[in-house]
Amino acid sequence: MSSYRVAVFASGEGTNFQSLVDAAARGELGGASIELLICDKPAAPAVARAEKAGIACHTFRPKEYASREDYERELVALLKQKSIDLIVLAGYMRLLSSVMVDAYAGKIINIHPSLLPAFPGKDAVGQALAYGVKVSGVTVHFVDGGMDTGAIIAQRVVEVHDHATTDTLSAAIQSVERQLYPEVVGRLAQGKIHLDGRKVVSLL
Repeated sequence: MSSYRVAVFASGEGTNFQSLVDAAARGELGGASIELLICDKPAAPAVARAEKAGIACHTFRPKEYASREDYERELVALLKQKSIDLIVLAGYMRLLSSVMVDAYAGKIINIHPSLLPAFPGKDAVGQALAYGVKVSGVTVHFVDGGMDTGAIIAQRVVEVHDHATTDTLSAAIQSVERQLYPEVVGRLAQGKIHLDGRKVVSLL
């Protein structure tokens, strides 16, 4: 059994999930292994990616549950059963409740397409373009139950060109995401990232 076991939550295409799978296959994930994909949309392309990679996949339909807490209790039980060490949100389009956040405090990370705390929430790229910023970027942060409010682990800047569109800026940001997310997961797996209140300390 791997010493550091990762579950990825996704809702859509699964491109960041794929970047993590590929990094693990190349031995570039700090010894971590991708053990499970959890998806709230059974027909999402991320599910097909997991099947192709031979990674276990758990899908569910939130509308079949009385509440978010109900399905999260089920997910927490599954994660505990599989001895998951880290939850990686990769395009998972649902806020987590205290059921999940409390059970895995300091062990859930998310990636967001802006330099937080600027432009949290939906359509961060559109927000940035509408504001007229000259740089945007990518933020990896711990999840604390708020909307993109957790302690920041890593950020990378992406220049916003004068004639950038939502599509071109999104593509540039996604390219950076696919590099940064595996790096952060690898450092977590190696014990090189520590959370101290709101401050994240990264060891060499």
